[in-house]
Amino acid sequence: MADHLEASVTLPSDAVSVAAARTHVMGTLAEWGLPAGAELAETVRLVVSELATNAVQHTLGQSPTFTVDLGLDHEGWLRIGVTDSHPRLPRRLPAAVQQDNGRGLVIIRSLTAECGGRLRIRRTREGGKTVFVELPWTAPLGPAGPAADTLPVGQGAGRDTARTAEPRG
Repeated sequence: MADHLEASVTLPSDAVSVAAARTHVMGTLAEWGLPAGAELAETVRLVVSELATNAVQHTLGQSPTFTVDLGLDHEGWLRIGVTDSHPRLPRRLPAAVQQDNGRGLVIIRSLTAECGGRLRIRRTREGGKTVFVELPWTAPLGPAGPAADTLPVGQGAGRDTARTAEPRG
């Protein structure tokens, strides 16, 4: 395996993009060797759904697109970042028992903690934000086959929608 694998997709801030983000992520992870029925795969599917939904619903139309970045490092950490251009940081909304929304971050925090992972939120240089979830990789390290937009670090972008992830620190 390369020292680090990355994949990225930028999508319009539209409800149909949530499914597209999920499909992109799950396809990439399958190519990296994560079986579709694995517990980690199901956790990632839900995390991506919640993060993408938040990027669409809570930016109030002020972020025309959102980007999903994936990274898998040689130390066995899967990093999922969802970036939008809205300046407001996510916050937990008070949720009445009957409400259908307001629980996304609670779900993400719970799933992340259950897996031994981390949740971080960082402002971007452009004034938006990225919500990062880091989870321990539970599949054998190594790709099943290269994805069109998946490259080892330092080899450039493979598609117009690919972009370089921000430095970690």
